[in-house]
Amino acid sequence: MRALGIILAGGNNFRMKELSHKRAIAAMPMAGSYRSIDFALSNMTNSHVQKVAVITQFNARSLNEHLSSSKWWDFGRKQGGLYVFTPVMTNDSSYWYRGTADAIYQNLDFLKSSHEPYVIIASGDGIYKMDYNKLLEYHIEKKADITVVCKDLGDEEDVERYGILKMNEDSRVEEFEEKPVVAKTNTVSCGIYVIRRRQLIELIEKCAEEDRYDFVRDILIRYKDLRRIYGYKMKDYWRNIATADDYYRANMDFLKPDVRNYFFRTYPDVYSKVDDLPPAKYNVGANIKNSLISSGSIVNGTVEDSILFKKVFVGNNCYIRNSIILNDVYIGDNAYIENCIVESRCTIKADSYYKGEDGIRILVETSDRFGI
Repeated sequence: MRALGIILAGGNNFRMKELSHKRAIAAMPMAGSYRSIDFALSNMTNSHVQKVAVITQFNARSLNEHLSSSKWWDFGRKQGGLYVFTPVMTNDSSYWYRGTADAIYQNLDFLKSSHEPYVIIASGDGIYKMDYNKLLEYHIEKKADITVVCKDLGDEEDVERYGILKMNEDSRVEEFEEKPVVAKTNTVSCGIYVIRRRQLIELIEKCAEEDRYDFVRDILIRYKDLRRIYGYKMKDYWRNIATADDYYRANMDFLKPDVRNYFFRTYPDVYSKVDDLPPAKYNVGANIKNSLISSGSIVNGTVEDSILFKKVFVGNNCYIRNSIILNDVYIGDNAYIENCIVESRCTIKADSYYKGEDGIRILVETSDRFGI
């Protein structure tokens, strides 16, 4: 592969509500046993990208722990490998990353010391599978300066919170608007780009000289008429989890057999850090319907259309429906939980009743088990 990878995983925003208070969005648990960044990392290694940098910032402790060993994604190699960059104070800069372009600028030595001619930039909060080799071939065939991966969303989607593209018949980008008030099209940017390495260095340095910090606004939108920017449409599954509602829906999608088979039973695989935990245990009286139950969990009650992450305990006569239970949660006897996301390490007391009436309810409770 003639490209290196950069995964932008430093973002955080209020739209994730309490879920992003103690972890980066790229570290959000997904599909029972994964983190959201696992999908971008797996795409990199499956596309034979041998050198990948992950740029982290907000609430990065959990994410950094997850990336502490690169062997899970086959980046433990002599040539290339996995690099994790966090903001540092230097003689040249004492700032945190002020935007995506600034994050790349503060780690520009990584690009300058590399030899690969192309760079693949991806976000850490996208749930998808993609062969970046085909993307690079398309980029070279079009003789593009920058290629933007995009996707047509359905009418029910809130497209105004994405970057919106409009392309001509040759797929060249004619209009690019970031989070418009009214969207003129339903084609959105997926936050995945291909650009020549030397050109990226030139554009990033120019942004820094002009005190510009955002890759989309200050490069893609600003240069759309001066550079050859093309769109590459993705037809397979893709979802961004920048909001709590999208996070809930993305997880629930994995209860659909076609989505589950696409990600986990179709080559190539999705990889993640593996914990040494026993398989899930179902005691007498457990009743499971259309749910994902992860390793280390013990179930005594009823679980329907839900996802239980690792080390979840469900007490007797409990009823859990349409809910996501994150890692290491204890649910006492006779509890009722519906349309909820339960934060990790929570204790749900016996005889509790929680139901999300208007949308998803997020439960964050103090855990008596740890004396906190």
